[in-house]
Amino acid sequence: MKYHIVQLGCQMNISDGERVRKVLEDTGFTLTDKPEEASLIGVIACSVRQKGIDKVYNMISTWNKWKNSRNLLTFVSGCVLPADKEKFLKLFDMVFTMSQLPEVPDMIRQYGIVTPHGISQGNGNDSNINTGNIQDTTEFKLNPVKINPDKNSLVQKPEIGIEDFWQIEPKYGSNIEAYIPIQNGCDKFCTYCAVPYTRGREVSRPSEEILNELRLLVEKGVKSITILGQNVNSYGLDKKGNEISFAKLLEKIGEYGNVSGKDFWVYFTSPHPRDMSVEVIEMVAKYKCLANQIHLPVQSGDDKVLVRMNRNHSISVYRDIVNSIRRLVPDATIFTDIIVGFTGETPEEFENTIGIMGEFKYNMAYIAQYSPRPGATSSRWADDIPKEVKKERYHRLTSEMTKYTQLYNNKLIGTTQKVLVRGTDRKEGYLSAITEGRIVARFKSNDNGLIGDFINILITSAAPLSIEGELIKNEN
Repeated sequence: MKYHIVQLGCQMNISDGERVRKVLEDTGFTLTDKPEEASLIGVIACSVRQKGIDKVYNMISTWNKWKNSRNLLTFVSGCVLPADKEKFLKLFDMVFTMSQLPEVPDMIRQYGIVTPHGISQGNGNDSNINTGNIQDTTEFKLNPVKINPDKNSLVQKPEIGIEDFWQIEPKYGSNIEAYIPIQNGCDKFCTYCAVPYTRGREVSRPSEEILNELRLLVEKGVKSITILGQNVNSYGLDKKGNEISFAKLLEKIGEYGNVSGKDFWVYFTSPHPRDMSVEVIEMVAKYKCLANQIHLPVQSGDDKVLVRMNRNHSISVYRDIVNSIRRLVPDATIFTDIIVGFTGETPEEFENTIGIMGEFKYNMAYIAQYSPRPGATSSRWADDIPKEVKKERYHRLTSEMTKYTQLYNNKLIGTTQKVLVRGTDRKEGYLSAITEGRIVARFKSNDNGLIGDFINILITSAAPLSIEGELIKNEN
């Protein structure tokens, strides 16, 4: 039996999908990249923007048509708003939260799907089943299983059982790069954001579990690790007195990096400016394994817009954080998130966002055109910026960003950069890599044996979002 998963949205959804893969493969399914071959198809959804949800509706429409000609079971999980969840219950066979993932094998068997794991556990009428021809025995019951947690409340409570979900060993998607979730949910309630309504309130994962997973990955030879949370620098605040702070977690990771004898980079995303402390930046400066790259979402360059967004920080506060980064970690690259066309954004307010792009000279900005999300506070306000204006602001801000990324990348020409080789490049005869600051790089080589290694390249040219170089041979 084969399964196929579509993963949408952020790195957290990718990390969640790795645990979904583990459960499905332990149940007896094998992964396929071709959905038409699968008997189980699912999507890890993202409600952050309407475009992501529209993709889910388009996919399930196609998949349900396939049921006319073959047996097929469908599921949806991930970040799903209550309003979308109600609709998905009528379209998908299974709708579940990540905390319910351990129950999925039983849910599948309730549909009448026979799996090797189910046979080994003595589930179902297995006495006449030939496991060598298991797919031919598959049939579906007519009574669907619908899992719909806590639909009576728009703001979800902390997910009950999320700790059990974290106990599941992931099926990592790469031997080179990996994600470690350290937290689930968010307590910030930005007016545009769906996360408190999809993932619930903040829950911090035990630090020992985090450190154990990190040690395991490093011992396996993973070179790049990203620790994940909706607001990583509020880690531990929900368990005051019973858990360490985010800065202390970074310190423990850094100390392990010092004694491990291994070469690896650790990143974190995403922090909130409201909780960003100088101590966190000091840890990045102090420890070699904590990568010199910080993702610091600003969302807007105007204080009035930030108030409407309920961001609880001003540009002045944000500027102080950036100045601390520049002072303590001068080689760090800085990434950000920005929304254009938020409700009521005036031309003057947008110009202030243009202004901070020039002031902070980001190395990357993930720019989104605002779209209301049901349940979030701003969904009750008029979406009063025309689409064509949002689009124009998006393109103008992107153009402004690339001016400064080009200038930064130009300065790398003639320097030697340590990079992690990630795979083959789209340009034939080249390999793709990434710097410690997460600048995409490529260099000419057909030696696939370099994939997964740190190497040095001499930068010879630069584009707005990437650099190119030549491999420096190691004479040893």
